[in-house]
This record gives sequence, structure tokens and C-alpha cells, in this order.
Amino acid sequence: MMSKGICMFVWNHFTNDARVMRECSALAEAGYEVDLIAIHDFKNPHLPRFESRKEGYSVYRVRSSFRFLSVVAGIANRLKRHLRQYPILITIPLGLALAGLFFIPLWTCSAMIACALVLPRKSRGFINKSLIFLQMVRLGLKKKYDLYHSNDLNTLPQGYLCSRIWRKSKLVYDSHEVQTSRTGYNSPIYGMAERFLVKRVDVMIAENHTRAKYTEQLYGIYPNVVHNYPEISRPEESSQVNLHELLDIPLHEPILLYQGGIQIGRGLDKIIKAVPLFDRGVVVMIGDGKIKPELVAMVRERGLEQKVRFLPKVPVEDLLHYTKNAYLGFQVLNNICFNHYSASSNKLFEYMMSGVPVVACSFPEIQRVVEGEQIGVCVDSHSPESIAGGVNRLLGDVQLYKSGKENSLKSRQKFNWKSEKESFIKIYKEVII
Repeated sequence: MMSKGICMFVWNHFTNDARVMRECSALAEAGYEVDLIAIHDFKNPHLPRFESRKEGYSVYRVRSSFRFLSVVAGIANRLKRHLRQYPILITIPLGLALAGLFFIPLWTCSAMIACALVLPRKSRGFINKSLIFLQMVRLGLKKKYDLYHSNDLNTLPQGYLCSRIWRKSKLVYDSHEVQTSRTGYNSPIYGMAERFLVKRVDVMIAENHTRAKYTEQLYGIYPNVVHNYPEISRPEESSQVNLHELLDIPLHEPILLYQGGIQIGRGLDKIIKAVPLFDRGVVVMIGDGKIKPELVAMVRERGLEQKVRFLPKVPVEDLLHYTKNAYLGFQVLNNICFNHYSASSNKLFEYMMSGVPVVACSFPEIQRVVEGEQIGVCVDSHSPESIAGGVNRLLGDVQLYKSGKENSLKSRQKFNWKSEKESFIKIYKEVII
């Protein structure tokens, strides 16, 4: 019997997406033929356009940079006035070239180019994303897959379009975030798009029950829940990375770790403000993101260079070797949107796998685990004073810290991908008949 074919979409470079890696591996292990379509990073020439992964699935990355758009934009800047009067003189020839390159209808190409020429720079960004979208759809239609799997709303239209063209194909919507209340997703169009598309999927998956209930309130649909738990690991047996040596931190100074995206709403500025209130310790932030330069400048302005250190992001498979060096870990999201408030972030469980107690925000899914399993302390993540209070409790109360560490190591037997993988594969068995 032929194995069922699955086409999965993700709107990133697929270098550190731990959840999608786990799902692809689980499906391949269960006997499915899995192709993942992602986006190539033109800034990283070493990132392959195609990968045959050892876990048993394939990765295809579509182009993300289109030089002709920059060339056309340069011409437009010089001839803007004339092009607005006679746009057909340039849009038709370029449209022909683009249509031949990507097999896109001529009228579509010409319309996109016209927009790029006469509209503001942001419109050219829209054109760029549209070309990425079209490449994804084209790749998704190269084979007749039994099921299309869209990770998050930004790949749901691709999955919907492909599944409708191949009429008997099923569609899974795997929502890792709350799309209608999320930083950077403020336009009402996201809610309108999700409302339309979610009624047309065969299965929807949410990360936890708080988010599933929210979806039910919005659309009358209660999604299947697959928690974002990591693979069980024993990093305490590893000695590959010594952060004290790597960062020249004195051995008597405990490492207070944050790992993950350096983004707005993660409480990172509050941590830096709290640093002078810590009884001891050095904060280490591992990751990259938009606000990293601001945080580095903030540390410099406050003269905290010896108390706050930064490291670039590391491959997800290597991260556990860094995590195990920490005395405690931070998960202090700020309540700037329901997506943050409802999170059960993967990094919480990454700390758990390494036996690292946490200072965490008092949001429902996170507090349920931290206080229920007694693996750390919950604080007011908007208050530097409260964060400092939590840190100093774990620094000063030896018994509290010891029990937090022991409970973390016990809890990793419960909060891991093994049980969630079974639920995930069960969903597939039920939807693919």
C-alpha cells in the first residue's frame, strides 16, 4: 500500500522551528511521505534550497528575494512621473518576463509590477510576499498530496487553494499562535481571513485549551489540542558547553538565563531594569530579534555590561547544552495581547528538561504548570521589582530552589512530546481515510 503524501507549509526559513520539526519527524516516523515548503534566506548562502532530512522528510525552500523588483523600483524612481502617465509601457514587457519565469498569468504579473512602480515602498513588500505565496502554491501543486498542513494563518491560504484544486485532498490548520490578538497582526483583515478559512478546513489544531476555548468563542469550533512540549532529553549528562568559561563569568556568579526571540512583549526590558536589584548573578540572553540593538544600548546606558551578556541564537538541537548551565530561567511575557496571555511557551518546558527552575509570569497556562508542578515562582511580569523579588527568592531560599530543580526533572517525564505525538498522529489517522 502506498504511503500517504503530506505537504506542509511554514512561513519561515525552517532553521529553528522546533514544533514543526517534531511534527514532520513524527509523521515520517508514522510512515507518511512528508514534504515541507519553507522560505529561503537570501542572506544565508549556506542554507540549502532543498534538504533530504535524516528524520525522513524533505524540505523545499522558495526564493525570498527578487532582484528585478529592485531594478524596476530604481527605474520607477527616475521615471515616476512618466510611468504614472504611461504605466503600460513598462508593465507589459516586465509582465511577460515574470510570467515566463514563474508561469504566472500575464495580467497578474503586470498588475503587480504596476503597483510596485506607482505605489509606496510598502506595496513592493506586498508584491514580494505575493511572489513567495505563488511559489509555495506552485510547489504544493507539483504532486497530488493526500493532505495539506498549514502552520499558522500566513500559510492557510496556500493550503486552502491547493486542497481545493486537488478536490479530494484534506486540509489541516495548525495554529501555533492567536492570530486575531497578536503583536504585528493588528489589521482586522487577519480575523476576517481566519473566520472565512477556518470553516473550510478538515481539522484545526491549537496549542492549548485556553486558546481552543478562545477559538470556540470566536468561530464556534473547538480545535484539537496538541501541546508544544519538547522531546524528552537529559542535558545534565552533557558537558559540551560551559557558559561561565565562554562568557568569562566568575564561577560564583549564577547564570540567570533567557533564551528565545528578542522581541517586544517578552519582558526583557523589565529584566534589565531589575538587574540592579538582584542579590547576585549575571543575566545571559540567548537569541536574536528586532529589539536586540535597543536592549544592548539600554545595558550600555545603565553601565550593566558585566551583569547582562548577549549571545546569538543557537541551533535548536544544540540549545539544551546551553540551557543546562543556568541557575534559573526567565519566562516573563507581558500581557500586550491575548496571544501572550494564553501562551504555554516552549521555552518553559526547555528549562524543565534541564532541571532549571523558573521565574515566570502569572498567566493561566504558564502559572498552571509552574505552580502546579512547583518548578519555580510566578511574578508580576510588568514589574521589575516583582521580577527581582522572584529571582532573589530562588537565590536565597536553598530549599525552594532545590525542590524546584528536583520537580523540574520529575515533570519532564510528564510534559514531553512522546504523549503529544500520539495525539497528533491520531488526528491524522482520523482525517486521512
